Amino acid sequence: MTNHRALAVVILAAGQGKRMGNPDLAKVLAPLHGRPLLGYVLDQARALHPDTIVPIIGHQREAVRAYVAKECPDAQCVEQVEQLGTGHAVQQTKSLLSSAQADVIILSGDVPLLSSETMLLLLKTHREKSVSCTVLTTTVDNPTGYGRIIRSTDGALLRIVEHKDATPHERSIHEINSGVYVVRSEDLYPALDLVQNSNAQGEYYITDIINILQGRGATVIAHHTDDTIEVHGINTVADLERASELYAQRS
Repeated sequence: MTNHRALAVVILAAGQGKRMGNPDLAKVLAPLHGRPLLGYVLDQARALHPDTIVPIIGHQREAVRAYVAKECPDAQCVEQVEQLGTGHAVQQTKSLLSSAQADVIILSGDVPLLSSETMLLLLKTHREKSVSCTVLTTTVDNPTGYGRIIRSTDGALLRIVEHKDATPHERSIHEINSGVYVVRSEDLYPALDLVQNSNAQGEYYITDIINILQGRGATVIAHHTDDTIEVHGINTVADLERASELYAQRS
């Protein structure tokens, strides 16, 4: 893909995965068809031919670092010493990326089924529309646990509300946040500096940059994919078993 802007891929890979049944294993190292989840996401990143790949590591950091070094030697890991939320995690990449005029794609290390076609289309949409931030969304039958996409009456993206902070009406919305974003670096880090942790989890959410960017006059859009399988996230053993079934169906 030709574009004058640099491209960086950031991978959220610091989580413990408390509901995965093995506290000694980082969630991103949980195996899917014999391969750690993170391996699939590193493949997603490489398919974009970025200038930089930056996994954010935390829980079981040395094991995750060793796996990244083996699978993707050019990647540059950064540490999130305390797991204080997704916004705090991405902020750990500031020293590496804030000075670049780059588009930063943020991926989740526990979303292994995302296709390169969808990501390339997301990036193409972001660049063609010349916006500050583009969020990948989809619509699911059961949105429980996911952040909801709140739109205006004319369909514009207003904000993302995490499930635990959502009102009953907001929880009835079936369009969800995939956890995948493209953000201009020159907008991302100033916005992250303004993120607060006044929410039900007491965490710094990456999703809060939506309102912050809009408040600064920047344009944020949602790019919807009809393929809900691609954004299947893994938080529990049941999620992993479902991902295994979905992967087998596609193979």
